[in-house]
Amino acid sequence: MTTVHRPRALIIGGSLAGLFAANLLRSVGWDAVVFERSLGELAGRGSALGTQDALFSVLRRIGIDFGTSMQIDVKSHIGLDRLGRHLCEVPMQQVTTAWDRIYRVLKAALPAEHYRSGCTLRRFEQNADGVTAFFTDGSGTNGDLLVGADGLHSTVRRQLLPNLDPSYAGYVAWRGIVEESKLSARLRELLFRHMTFCFPDGELALSVPMAPVEETADAERRCGFVWFRPADYGTTLLQWCTDATGRRHGVSIPPPLIRAELLDRLRLDSIELLAPQLASLVQHAERPFFQPIYDFETPRMVFSRVALLGDAAFVARPHVGTGVTKAALDAQALADAVAGPDRSLVRLANYERERLKAGAWLVSRGRYLGSHLEGRTQHLEQHRPPVEAYLGEYGPVGVAK
Repeated sequence: MTTVHRPRALIIGGSLAGLFAANLLRSVGWDAVVFERSLGELAGRGSALGTQDALFSVLRRIGIDFGTSMQIDVKSHIGLDRLGRHLCEVPMQQVTTAWDRIYRVLKAALPAEHYRSGCTLRRFEQNADGVTAFFTDGSGTNGDLLVGADGLHSTVRRQLLPNLDPSYAGYVAWRGIVEESKLSARLRELLFRHMTFCFPDGELALSVPMAPVEETADAERRCGFVWFRPADYGTTLLQWCTDATGRRHGVSIPPPLIRAELLDRLRLDSIELLAPQLASLVQHAERPFFQPIYDFETPRMVFSRVALLGDAAFVARPHVGTGVTKAALDAQALADAVAGPDRSLVRLANYERERLKAGAWLVSRGRYLGSHLEGRTQHLEQHRPPVEAYLGEYGPVGVAK
């Protein structure tokens, strides 16, 4: 009896993009293994997510039922002034969920032996016969395709395009999560039915309802806040990325190491600058953290036996609310390109052509929605449009392109 060869994909990065890729490649007959540098679960790193029908479609293709406990229906976007009064309300039928819920169902769908933690890629080599990944522990493994799904600061992309770096947008996103039991009934009625927005000068804060952390009868819904604030790259950002011992962590810092005085200042600023409804979220969030905002777009996604996917290829600002949907659609297009009896890599050109266009459009839209936060006075024509128009454009509108 002839044994059918199952081509092997080495997926670098075990977050959502990598999990989408692994599950979808397995569905078209590939043997896919994920290599994640972190040890343990990544679920604690989550946040609120906007969704689209395209995301649900990809999950169903993997065999995942996106149940009602994983989603919250948003009725509208509401603009609030500094005193908490309604400026306007824009009807907006939208569904939100949570990063950790998507992560858990995707990881559960992948056999445990196909997810390897604590594996940090050092480099890779490829030739006509295959590709080999070498890890920092001295080990190596062979495959037919290597997928770079290792995020904004991708090791895979750095080897392929060493002179291409992400572009800092000039501001950060402070984030935090609050369980519904910490909020008043009146506040829950607002925050779990709508997304609310507030516009301090040169800043933007908003709330996003989130699904419970797990599917149990007593699990609480959560509400996340995102507060975009300017931070000069060479001064403020470096200071914020310095821990209590004086150690500098470059331009990012692990959330537990953010200095207590920064969090105290954030809470005080929220009372002074934000609508009370949003300030309440900042006050109740146990451990807010921040993420510098970047733009990134690659000129190529395919390099013979290596393909880039998700944030390793394109990073759009979070105002578009579609990073996870983009990763899912990237992974679906990749799986479709290498499907079929021959499982050839020839059609990877189709994947690159389709997803380059979609990624570039998304990055451009993110820049447009965030241009008024950059603090560049010479770009006055790019400042935020009127509040009602902005609320109508914000989020995952027309992204499945």
